[in-house]
Amino acid sequence: MDLIIRPVNLSDAGDINDMRRQEGIRDKTLALATETLAFTEAFIRNFGTDDHVLVAEKDGKVVGMIGIHLLKSARQRHTAALGMMVRAEFQGQGIGKKLMENILDLADNWLMLVRIELDVTEDNDRAIGLYRSFGFEVEGKKKYSIIKGGKYADLLMMARYLLPSQ
Repeated sequence: MDLIIRPVNLSDAGDINDMRRQEGIRDKTLALATETLAFTEAFIRNFGTDDHVLVAEKDGKVVGMIGIHLLKSARQRHTAALGMMVRAEFQGQGIGKKLMENILDLADNWLMLVRIELDVTEDNDRAIGLYRSFGFEVEGKKKYSIIKGGKYADLLMMARYLLPSQ
């Protein structure tokens, strides 16, 4: 597979916008079908030095995205929130795994993060399995936390810890 993992660019906004609005993605993220290209461009432009975002590119098209976003509090700088998505038709091909390997290398070996946390829809078994395979654990449940298909749904809170050697 000709897969390139690289930092996000503003020129990726169109592919990212299409991916976020895609069936099979939108129901597992906080995206809406009405998100505009301008919204996605602003999202990318607003990334700062505490936002580390990678995309997976295949045949010139962005097919996946992952990011870690350091928490702002001085007492939480060892913690980041993680979000990721892979286009529906490319899921199950190892793209999510490659994105996770790359972002966790950055987190562990360059940013020295101790805690990475994420929320995932309770029914997203494929993502939960991927996260577990990288050491993420379920910490709890956010009841009625997301609207999905006209109903309130639960999110699982997961985290991975990597304590420095003592």
